[in-house]
Amino acid sequence: MDQDDILQWPCERLLTRHPYAKDFFQSCGLPPVGKKQTAGELFNELAAEQLEALGMDAAQLADKFLSFLEQMEHLRSLKPGKTRRVTVVGGRDKSGREENVRLTFEAGEVVAVVGPTGAGKSMLLSDIECMAQGDTPSGRRILIDDSVPDEGERLSGQHRLVAQLSQNMNFVMDLSVGDFLGMHAQSRLAEDMDGIVAQVLTTAVGLAGEPFDEHTQVTSLSGGQSRALMIADVACLSASPIVLIDEIENAGVDRRRALNLLVKKEKIVLMATHDPLLALSGDRRLVIRNGGIAAVLETSEDEHAVLGQLEAMDRRLSSLRDQLREGKRIEKGW
Repeated sequence: MDQDDILQWPCERLLTRHPYAKDFFQSCGLPPVGKKQTAGELFNELAAEQLEALGMDAAQLADKFLSFLEQMEHLRSLKPGKTRRVTVVGGRDKSGREENVRLTFEAGEVVAVVGPTGAGKSMLLSDIECMAQGDTPSGRRILIDDSVPDEGERLSGQHRLVAQLSQNMNFVMDLSVGDFLGMHAQSRLAEDMDGIVAQVLTTAVGLAGEPFDEHTQVTSLSGGQSRALMIADVACLSASPIVLIDEIENAGVDRRRALNLLVKKEKIVLMATHDPLLALSGDRRLVIRNGGIAAVLETSEDEHAVLGQLEAMDRRLSSLRDQLREGKRIEKGW
């Protein structure tokens, strides 16, 4: 980046190449810039009172601006390439027995993780989230595209390879849905922020089945609406190619539609679940016992047939729930 040259760019060109420069100007309380005005001219034309309020002179402000642009370009460079596969190299169960497995999951694949409560399903998801390298209680190792993940990226949290949707998702910032999505779109350096925010919102409302809009405060969303918003956000806006879901059946969302959405976005989806419909929706299911991967089962043709029956039952139950919500009586033989 030729810093001196950038200070001489007309702001029309500057904002086209570095749209986030506008955020710097606004955060400093600077006046609106003209299309032909340069950043250097803007800084040099500021009144002494304005510079005093900022606690720096024009040259220091220019240096701070250039440093800001460099940091934003660095963030842009951190966007990961398209991850195609994740490999889990087995460790050991709670009794110390070796798992003796090496499992590879491809982009667009849905894998169910099943087993009794406390069996260790969440531990497997946690190992993938932190990209374990034999340094967790399970002793498992995680490879990304057949390679050991970079240690710096793994520990810094900046790799953004994994998005996790947990059972309980509560917002603590009292923002509107539109502001929340706008902040995320801005942090992702999205080019069409208004368009992507609208897409995420429309998708989330469709998943939740309960209407809300961009003016709704995130702290007032129901559990189902919150989870729907985050699933839509991960599918449409997040660059994370790996999605870990813990018991989506408790989310109050259209879970089949949510899975289909993530698969269409070429995500690698692993979900811990007790729901038969979801378990049979996966390409494979991992059976967890005593903290270890005890079996790997491919979904069979017979199970696909059972899945069709479960989906029909689920549609009937959904219809019944809607009738009850609307205050209708349930007739015999519904």
